[in-house]
Amino acid sequence: MLSAKLGHFLDSPLGPFVKRIPLSPNTLTTIGFLITFAAALAIPHNLRLGGILILCGGMFDLLDGISARTTGKATKFGAFLDSVLDRYSDALLFLSISYYLAVKGNHIGAFLSLGALVGAFLVSYARARAEGLGESCQTGIMERPERIILLIFGTLTGWLTPVLWIMLILTHTTVIQRIYCVWRKSNR
Repeated sequence: MLSAKLGHFLDSPLGPFVKRIPLSPNTLTTIGFLITFAAALAIPHNLRLGGILILCGGMFDLLDGISARTTGKATKFGAFLDSVLDRYSDALLFLSISYYLAVKGNHIGAFLSLGALVGAFLVSYARARAEGLGESCQTGIMERPERIILLIFGTLTGWLTPVLWIMLILTHTTVIQRIYCVWRKSNR
């Protein structure tokens, strides 16, 4: 939803700054992933530190795309790498939160985290499969930017269970929206 509404809105204001970064877009992608990996390791021990690291990793995830577009270094491999590392990041974060909640005795929250992880993967899969069939399908209310924002909010406030309920419901709603989108387009 945010991606569809804002698109490449930040390319213009951040482009000059990003062009001065002496790192390739793929390097920025990898650094963002490593920071997110550190966030996943931190969450069971320090939830707020984990949230801060998710925020930092998210900034690199934002900058890699801007860098690729504004410097003319966008490649198919770069888009592929970004997508794959985003899936690993999602898995690490949701599994870490699930572990954190299970250790605290919040088994419902742990299952919610796993259910939101399944939804996050299916959101991405539904789009990739639709594109594999030649259909554009970027519809939905819970894409990765919204998930990351909610995870940051949940880890910084400690309100993980309510955030996970929202994510569980909205990720699976997004999958249904994408199924409907492809069905509608294929029946024209």
